[in-house]
Amino acid sequence: MGEQYGADQIQILEGLEAVRKRPGMYIGSTSSRGLHHLVYEIVDNSVDEALAGYCDSIEVTINPDNSITVVDDGRGIPVDIQKKAGLPAVEVVFTILHAGGKFGNGGYKVSGGLHGVGASVVNALSEWLEVQVLHNGNVYQQRYERGKAVYPLKIVGKCGPNEHGTRVTFLPDKEIFEETVYDYDTLKIRLQETAFLTKALKITLKDEREEKQERTFHYEGGIREFVTYLNKGKVPLYDQVIYCEGKRDGVYVEVSMQHNDSYTENIYSFVNNINTPEGGTHLTGFKNALTKTFNDYARKNKLLKENEASLSGEDIREGLTAIISVKIEEPQFEGQTKQKLGNSEARTAVDSIVSEQLTYFLEQNPPVAKAMCEKSILAQRARAAARKARDLTRRKSALDGMALPGKLADCSDKNPENCEIYIVEGDSAGGSAKTARSRATQAILPLRGKILNVEKARLDKIYANAEIKAMITAFGTGIHDDFDITKLRYHKIIIMTDADVDGAHISTLLLTFLYRFMPELIKQGYVYLAQPPLYKIEKNKRVWYAYSDDELNSILKEIGRDNNNKIQRYKGLGEMDAEQLWETTMDPERRILLRVTMDEETTSEVDLTFTTLMGDQVEPRREFIEANAKRVQNLDI
Repeated sequence: MGEQYGADQIQILEGLEAVRKRPGMYIGSTSSRGLHHLVYEIVDNSVDEALAGYCDSIEVTINPDNSITVVDDGRGIPVDIQKKAGLPAVEVVFTILHAGGKFGNGGYKVSGGLHGVGASVVNALSEWLEVQVLHNGNVYQQRYERGKAVYPLKIVGKCGPNEHGTRVTFLPDKEIFEETVYDYDTLKIRLQETAFLTKALKITLKDEREEKQERTFHYEGGIREFVTYLNKGKVPLYDQVIYCEGKRDGVYVEVSMQHNDSYTENIYSFVNNINTPEGGTHLTGFKNALTKTFNDYARKNKLLKENEASLSGEDIREGLTAIISVKIEEPQFEGQTKQKLGNSEARTAVDSIVSEQLTYFLEQNPPVAKAMCEKSILAQRARAAARKARDLTRRKSALDGMALPGKLADCSDKNPENCEIYIVEGDSAGGSAKTARSRATQAILPLRGKILNVEKARLDKIYANAEIKAMITAFGTGIHDDFDITKLRYHKIIIMTDADVDGAHISTLLLTFLYRFMPELIKQGYVYLAQPPLYKIEKNKRVWYAYSDDELNSILKEIGRDNNNKIQRYKGLGEMDAEQLWETTMDPERRILLRVTMDEETTSEVDLTFTTLMGDQVEPRREFIEANAKRVQNLDI
């Protein structure tokens, strides 16, 4: 007989114990991402005060002990007794799940933190949390440890009669989180985005640890300035940023857009300042309005002839950077992750406001309208050429039984979960890798030289490139609109290049291609960077490999620095024989692989980085290199 299953086996978790027991349900994960999410939850509460018109500035500080302090000048969390709970409202907010001013009754008209769990979840997952509220000339304070109040709310000082606001300081719990060190840049990206989306709100980020840093984000132009920022590595097609704003059926709509000379579209949508990476009804409304308005204008002004096909949405959106931001009282999100908006009224509101105001803009600015339409028509022609090339590739594949590229040394195992493909730079390294590999599970695809920079090429040129075609065929998924991840032939795609500047450039070209045309491979964690050693150290017939300067110094310290060491600095993979390549870079038991990851919350910044590094503009690239040079190690020039 198995164990008895009865009423005694049903657990009731009191208070915030449920959060500590299953933190992933509330913040996604207990990794670095979940750690940073704690900050966003507290900041979002302050932003809600700003959206309601009561807060002008927010200050976020990373303290020397890696605790976080968030200060705002909002109304201050209420300190009077909440009748139902019999506790001060501030204590209710921090100790009871689903408690807050966001469930109607006029607390907030629009809010990002809709579930009322943010403050209490942060409290539950912190070693300790202290809240101070400035209200009615008094400073109120309460401290909690692992979610439980240490003492009742008390007055600890006086403040000016007109001073108001909330200060929250918390230390993430080491018992919960795998990592408890905050990354300044991760917070900077999110807070800058929040400032763009809340025009006139000032957000300051301070780092009080060893490398003291401070940035203030304050954008009177709001999302107009956001578009300018995202386009800074590109050449705008016209000077002004188009801006549409209005309110329909209780939905406040802001849209900002500008075309540039690139061939990719970058559209970001938000609801109550929450990023919606999967779009939703607001994005659908925007796309409908854009396609209809442009085609109407092009037909009316004879830019499209009567016998010519209408422009597709994709043609019109080529090279478009746009931000769609809606504020709505009762947003309905599809799924727990708030990634897709479902409200039908948002589609109608965005569609009507953009159609009306964009039509007016095009009529008032004929040269701009013409430039936009001409770019779209060129895109239409290039897309037709790309379709022919793609169909030709498909027909060839059908005729020759889905022939794989001739230079691919495939593996014998056909289960994608067991298989990995090495994308290798050059024939000599490819030869060593083919000899070294485990033939059952490791496939090798050598590439000749540097692949096409897709950041500067249209789809037809990409389909015509031999190296890119070889990768597309080998992976099996197709690209762009044809992409189907269920057809992926390898669950590890490993980029293996030389550990020098050229190798880094080739890796970046390959990552740019994958990011632009197969982003799901990166999002789902199938892309890796191999880490070949930088040094080989020999002494008394023993061999060590070092993967960094620090590791080299550590080995030399251990074995002693003397003339008997022969230290070899590897310039390329071709310098290793097959046995060395296997034991250092390809053996699953000993190799080091870096997984390439992408956070949905920082997509706009990732996009800007690729544009900066791979686009035509030199100045932004120079600024990026200067700002990040201190992070680079082992750079061979």
